[in-house]
Amino acid sequence: MKVLLVDDHPLILAAMQSVMARLGPQVEATSVGSAREAKALLERQADYDLLLLDLLLGDANGIDVLVELRDRWPALPVVVVSASDRASDVIRAIDAGAMGYVPKRASNDMLIEALHLVMSGGLYIPPMAPSLSQPPSNAPVQVVGPAGAMGPVSTRSLSAMVEMDEVAMDEAREPRPDAADRASLVPLESLGLTPRQCEVLALLLQGKANKVIARELGLSVETIKDHVAAVLRSLGVSSRTQAVLVVNQIQQTRGGAMRLMRT
Repeated sequence: MKVLLVDDHPLILAAMQSVMARLGPQVEATSVGSAREAKALLERQADYDLLLLDLLLGDANGIDVLVELRDRWPALPVVVVSASDRASDVIRAIDAGAMGYVPKRASNDMLIEALHLVMSGGLYIPPMAPSLSQPPSNAPVQVVGPAGAMGPVSTRSLSAMVEMDEVAMDEAREPRPDAADRASLVPLESLGLTPRQCEVLALLLQGKANKVIARELGLSVETIKDHVAAVLRSLGVSSRTQAVLVVNQIQQTRGGAMRLMRT
């Protein structure tokens, strides 16, 4: 697995390289100190599997860089690793297309968990205070997981995951809770959502566009738009990113693992 690290602080790059080294020899990490270098490298070698991006780069606005990266290399997942832990910055980054956001003051283990989740097809949001205006809490990391699952990341290591072949990766994306885990599942119907709205929300929280959701559920795009609007109304929010944060808060408040269960 090839990872591109983009940060204009050499000490931060060295620290992230150290974390990447913990993931095993299968992970090849390349460091650059500017947005210009990152784009030039991607133009020459577009086979990177993951990019870690600082928002505060010396040569460009990080959000603008993120938007450009997602536009030019849409298959490349980007995780923001930023000194800012403000909820507003988390929202801006996810809205711009980031598949994860990790504050720099987070632990190495939290970064590894976030990368594990994103590479499994999930969307990582750091634990946030109920007001959405406070820095991430010290609560255990609870994340929106692959296939719409929400809960702690699996104990499988990222280094083991990158050895999987394509078939094994597809199987890994299917949540398979054990009996104890199934007993703790909290259906989204408890939020006042219909089964179809739960399906739409599960896919929405994976960052999928309306067209993709429509194709997967066999519905029209207009019908999906109606369901998305209904979900946002039920959650009392106005955007997909806010929906992610609200569900994340609900999970933390209930103190258990909530999973988005599709019927």
